[in-house]
Amino acid sequence: MKFKTLIVSAVSVAALAGVTAPTPAHAAKFACSTAKLIVPWKAGGGTHVLFSIFEKTIAQMDVKPKLKVVTIPGQGGNKGAKEAAKAKPDGCTLFAIHQSAFTSHLNGRIKFHFDAFDPVALLTDTPDIIGASAKAPWDNYADFQKAVLAAPGTVPTGATFGSTSQFTWLQLQRKTGMKFKFVPFDGTRQRMTALLSGAITLGGLNVASGRKYIESGELKAYAIAADKRDPALPNLPTLKELGVDMSFSIKRGVVAPKGTPKAAIDYWAGVLKKAAADPGLMKQMVAKGTGIQWVGPAGYQKWIDTSFKEFKTIADEMGWGKSN
Repeated sequence: MKFKTLIVSAVSVAALAGVTAPTPAHAAKFACSTAKLIVPWKAGGGTHVLFSIFEKTIAQMDVKPKLKVVTIPGQGGNKGAKEAAKAKPDGCTLFAIHQSAFTSHLNGRIKFHFDAFDPVALLTDTPDIIGASAKAPWDNYADFQKAVLAAPGTVPTGATFGSTSQFTWLQLQRKTGMKFKFVPFDGTRQRMTALLSGAITLGGLNVASGRKYIESGELKAYAIAADKRDPALPNLPTLKELGVDMSFSIKRGVVAPKGTPKAAIDYWAGVLKKAAADPGLMKQMVAKGTGIQWVGPAGYQKWIDTSFKEFKTIADEMGWGKSN
């Protein structure tokens, strides 16, 4: 099984700088002067921060309708998803989404996932890092893997059960034969606190959340689950370099309620494409440890279909919820 990453450096994304302007507003009829982009998590969280950067960039582009990020937190992202799914499909409501839509569905917490929406554009890519407490006794990936293989199911590994944070480790198990002892946490902040204190040995990181701790020696990092090394951590090898054919990252994109007119979908896809090529936006994304690669509606749908099958395979193996 292979989770394909779409990480692109700022240099490669710069090739998009010459993209054409989005489709004129009169080509798509909108009943609103300002469309809303629902982010289903708290203000200040990773997804809100990244899409706020898009919001500010688009505000400078003089497009109509304007775009406003609106947070609707609750139920692990499902409250906002329900609001977005039932919104009128007129191009005035968009929804920020990532793979948690798969995990919520496959765990039986919500009846739908991406299938309740029409894809607009895949935008960002934040790769996972195989992280560890500073107290972990291994200084490199080879020693870490050897030790876990020798003592399966004994190394405390923090994750939110049934979430994307656990899927990284489950995929690593399938690829290597390692078995981890999962310790549940409600969210990223609690897991990071436990990792920093040494209460758990292993836990997922990313460049934005882990770089300062890795550089200071407060945490260890064994590998990044990306196709290429991250410029922010140039000495951190990829799993593929270490012989593990695996990549995994949180891929954030934008979708619209099912049935939204194609003209509106294409309009917003064009707006987001132009925003994704903005040098100022790219600089901010690099600072957040996030890659940018705009993928339009058709390509995004292909990624959704492939990714859902991959997530479902793991969910079925774990016996989670009702996998449909």
